[in-house]
Amino acid sequence: MSSNAPEAPARKAGSREWLGLAVLALPTLLISLDQSVLYLALPHLAEGLRPTGTQTLWIMDIYGFLIAGFLITMGTLGDRIGRRKLLMTGAVAVGLTSVAAAYSTSAEGLIATRALLGVAAATLMPSTLALISNMFQDPHQKGRAIAVWASCFMGGTALGPVVGGTLLEYFWWGSVFLLGVPVMVLLLAVAPFVLPEYKDPNAGRIDLASVLLSLVSILSVIFGLKELARYGFKALPLAAIVVGVAVGWVFVKRQGRLEHPLLDLRLFRVATFTAALLILMVSMLGTGGGYLFITGFLQMVEGMSPMEAGLWMVPAAAASVLAAQVAPVLAKRFQLGTVIGASLLIGMTGYAMLAFVDPVAGLPLLLAGFVIIFIGVGTFGALGTGMVVGSAPPERAGSAAALSSISGDLGTALGIATLGSLGTAVYRGSVEPPAGTPADAANAAGVSMEEALNAARALPGDAADSLLTAAEDAYTNGLNTIGVACAVITAVSATIALTMLRKRRTAGGSGDVPPQEQEQEQQQEQQQQEQRQEQQEKEAVN
Repeated sequence: MSSNAPEAPARKAGSREWLGLAVLALPTLLISLDQSVLYLALPHLAEGLRPTGTQTLWIMDIYGFLIAGFLITMGTLGDRIGRRKLLMTGAVAVGLTSVAAAYSTSAEGLIATRALLGVAAATLMPSTLALISNMFQDPHQKGRAIAVWASCFMGGTALGPVVGGTLLEYFWWGSVFLLGVPVMVLLLAVAPFVLPEYKDPNAGRIDLASVLLSLVSILSVIFGLKELARYGFKALPLAAIVVGVAVGWVFVKRQGRLEHPLLDLRLFRVATFTAALLILMVSMLGTGGGYLFITGFLQMVEGMSPMEAGLWMVPAAAASVLAAQVAPVLAKRFQLGTVIGASLLIGMTGYAMLAFVDPVAGLPLLLAGFVIIFIGVGTFGALGTGMVVGSAPPERAGSAAALSSISGDLGTALGIATLGSLGTAVYRGSVEPPAGTPADAANAAGVSMEEALNAARALPGDAADSLLTAAEDAYTNGLNTIGVACAVITAVSATIALTMLRKRRTAGGSGDVPPQEQEQEQQQEQQQQEQRQEQQEKEAVN
């Protein structure tokens, strides 16, 4: 039954909630740091553990695989057992597995501990976002809090190489894994005093078959996409994607039959929720592929070390953080679709600038474009995440937060696979080793920029310079092409935002659906449920 009485204003968050936000920002920053810090440690790690090529790939990938695979399960588990409880349990697990990874004595042991670390880390992101949704009920404050959360996540990605390079300058490779230990200790000490507990009292038991289906589906798709990016269109990755999609279909059908599903499909009936997930995935597709080639240009064409490249990324990270903080203010003044669409068009401009980068004097243009791209990313990162979490009722905030993270992960993996393959194809089609280059060096240069660098080390000075110049020109052609592709992809995202979110306005920019629309959607859902019940009764009579 609805009422025309005005709703009571949402409770304002106080100092305890803002201190709690600072605590929740720590694991968020840690997760994004862990995603990028290991790249710097690989050479040091290889000297200590002597992993094979396959083992090296698994050391790199297993952490991200299992985070993505367990997000839905952990998001729903937090809704059932309590989000603070899951966060603290995960913090203990992250601390212990981080120590185990740091002191691994074999490649197999490191793969195993990285796998456990990924499962533990999957508890953190949905728990932090869901708790923010519970702590900040005022839409204005919620928008600001989610902007802070998004800023930590985006800033950590750029700071990873800088922090990792500093640690490796003075300590052994295992030190990069110990970053999480003091963060988790602080979280465990403070969380009981500043974070509330919340769980859905009517959630029911977790369906283990659904857990298994979700794991197989997500892991198969992400594994297939990563293998496509690495080896091209081979039978194994394509088969993995097909299996993942098929199992995902079975998972979705099962959720529709369960009284207490692992993933409540009714979330997708909320237009803002579905639109935000779609835009997030499409936008991260461009970001994933573009980031790959931009960082490659800095290191292989400009000759920077990973730490130097990381330092050049700091201005873009700062721009994204600033944009995330301004985004809720803009969303209070203008329609949400307009703000998000405009931010994506700004990002499109940055990608378009990449099409004009050249290998000789292209660094200023590249860095300027990178900053502009991240202004758009920061704005949508804050508002899009707020839309997803704010569109879900409180008892399903954990599931919504998990879906937000998975959408970004799938978009990034798809972008690396498709745009990485596109850039590599352009490189191979345009590289022209100079006449007189030894056949083995010319063949190696035709495979990738990395192989060209290795081949050039075995050549005399002039021959090496000529080969590198040809490879740098070809790699830059690939970057130019990816810039155009990312601009088109971002334009598609902007179109989705400007059409699907055209009349959406949030109360404070947090992404919350207006109360009138929530009531309409609840009435529609109730009517559909009554219709289904009537149909079932008719079938039973017949």
